[in-house]
Amino acid sequence: MTAPQAEPQLHPSPVLLAAGAVIAQVFYPLVFGTARDLLTVTAVVLFCATSVTHAALTRGARCAVALLGVFAGGGLLVEILGLTTGFPFGEYSYAGGLGPTVAGTPVVIGLAWAMMAWPSWIAAGRLTRRRGPRIVVAAWALATWDLFLDPQMVGEGYWRWSDPEPGLPGVYGVPLTNYLGWLLVALVLMTLFAAVDDVHRAIPDRLDTVPIALLGWVYVSSIVAHTLFFGLPYAALWGAAGMGLVVLPVLGRSGPAGR
Repeated sequence: MTAPQAEPQLHPSPVLLAAGAVIAQVFYPLVFGTARDLLTVTAVVLFCATSVTHAALTRGARCAVALLGVFAGGGLLVEILGLTTGFPFGEYSYAGGLGPTVAGTPVVIGLAWAMMAWPSWIAAGRLTRRRGPRIVVAAWALATWDLFLDPQMVGEGYWRWSDPEPGLPGVYGVPLTNYLGWLLVALVLMTLFAAVDDVHRAIPDRLDTVPIALLGWVYVSSIVAHTLFFGLPYAALWGAAGMGLVVLPVLGRSGPAGR
């Protein structure tokens, strides 16, 4: 007679890392200059560490390495391509303040792709377990996060486009080509990642509390911050509408997707 296996437990490491990322983001609107630059990089590093650690603890080291390789590595390469050629985001340039760079692109940009890719992938798994639809939903969640991100970063002066028109109504400095580029890249990277991760693996919902909570935090805090602190109410509306198509149904679910 064998002893029953203990149910897997939520590890404290992702919780602590997530708490650090949230604290850094809370203080972000309250500081300026070099301190704000430091908090920007710190929040991304902690958030990315949360995603990678959670992936390793719940899906294994192979999944965590794939997350970093596909999204941090792939995202950085795509950003270098975009900076060099203007494809697929449009012609843009960085102004500094985001730490070390590779070929003119801040390394933290690749980490930002990875940090949000994981909660987007987990959230999509709450809505569907079919590979194709999950890729599309996850890519949409990741790409629509940029409806918040780019207007904020352009407003802060971290980067700018040489030709930002046409853009979304009420949102200035960011061309439509950028959002379309994000969606294209997100679809490609999610497709690559889906070839590594087991989309049918059964994971208790409670073990994915951290990435789902972080996705909800990013969504709600971005709406509040863009409206009250950054003076970007239209970006808040576009982000709320676009990202909300995934986030709101996920937060409203009580169980995993059945198919």
